[in-house]
Amino acid sequence: MKKIALLLTVFLIAACGTKDTPEETASTLLSIPDDGHTYMYGIPVDMYSTEEGTVGKGDVFSTILDRYGVPQQKSYQLADISKDVFNVRGLQVGRDYHAYFDSTGNLAYLVYEITDRKSVVFSLQDTLGASIMEKDMDVNTRYTEVEIQNSLWADVQAAGASPLLALKLSDIYAWTINFFGLQKGDSFKAVYDEYDCEGKFVDIGTVYYVAFKHAGKVYESYYYDDGKEGGDKYWNENGESMRKAFLKAPLSYSRISSGFSYARRHPITHQVKAHTGVDYAAPKGTPVMSIGDGVVTSVGYEGAGGNTVRITHNSVYKTAYLHLSKYGPGIKAGVRVSQGQVIGYVGSTGSSTGPHLDFRVWKNGTPINPVTMDSPPADPVPADKMPEFEAAKAQSLAKRDSIEICRIYEQLIVDPLRTASE
Repeated sequence: MKKIALLLTVFLIAACGTKDTPEETASTLLSIPDDGHTYMYGIPVDMYSTEEGTVGKGDVFSTILDRYGVPQQKSYQLADISKDVFNVRGLQVGRDYHAYFDSTGNLAYLVYEITDRKSVVFSLQDTLGASIMEKDMDVNTRYTEVEIQNSLWADVQAAGASPLLALKLSDIYAWTINFFGLQKGDSFKAVYDEYDCEGKFVDIGTVYYVAFKHAGKVYESYYYDDGKEGGDKYWNENGESMRKAFLKAPLSYSRISSGFSYARRHPITHQVKAHTGVDYAAPKGTPVMSIGDGVVTSVGYEGAGGNTVRITHNSVYKTAYLHLSKYGPGIKAGVRVSQGQVIGYVGSTGSSTGPHLDFRVWKNGTPINPVTMDSPPADPVPADKMPEFEAAKAQSLAKRDSIEICRIYEQLIVDPLRTASE
């Protein structure tokens, strides 16, 4: 028995100790020489004195430089020279900047942090100019399990993962699962890359594998790049695209405030009449997307429906989007729109008790329930690409299994040893 335990320990240590070293996927656009100096942002900072600052309300590029004695003319000249690298009008309130001064007290560099990872370095020395510096990022493969108790967003955070994972999942399953209809007890398992910079979370990378359980059914998805520009990236276990002809909903987030019914009491008139659509409650200004490719057939104010956009998708399906506060850029009758394109924004125009989208679908001229309608899938993985897909699928499962083995190792070996030592 001890021999078996020993072999298991050796196996688990080997499995967890041979993981690939996370790749550093960063591009440094400034060269850093090996000359003994300490560099930050591509600057030998040990040669300069430093002052930290934060962009305040009302600050612009020239006013910041003015604090450090830079003439306004020179500020304008630097801004103009740097415009192809960074538009100084893009300074955001609350972002940090760093000023570096030479031995005479003159400002030599100003570094503005565009993001936690990316900065623009303005040089005010002999040659004016600007360059972009990107810090190195660590890529770590993560495994997360979440059971829905409150909402996808809240439960992902409660599990210690970034809410950006919830957005990734909503993108992957946008055609398959109605995220406004998630139920308590639904759950998912996901294997994905997470990007960190200097110990801080930056972003969610590739999601390799997800098993999402919804309403008693498990929907698996696998990452595989079919090589086509703008092509599909996620497929089910049979190589069928997770993408379909229509999105499950025209909003990224909201709640259903009123469902499809032929006997609903109107909230304003209190009369019982048909409501052949679905009301999505959402804040005013929330973007509304076309659920599929199509042609805009009408745009305008329609009485009780308020500002409305109608789209014909094909000879079978038509959709309408009511109570909009305003229309999307370039949206007018006759314009062709793409799936996911913003065609308007949530409002409360017409007969409405508050901001929401009244969304309607017709199939062969008959109103149907948008929540329960089926949508034909996009093309599957081509037959000649199936071996590549199966290999990618196997790699995703191997990542999942490797992480699960390490979790077992932690539970069976590390935790008991830690407890014993205490």
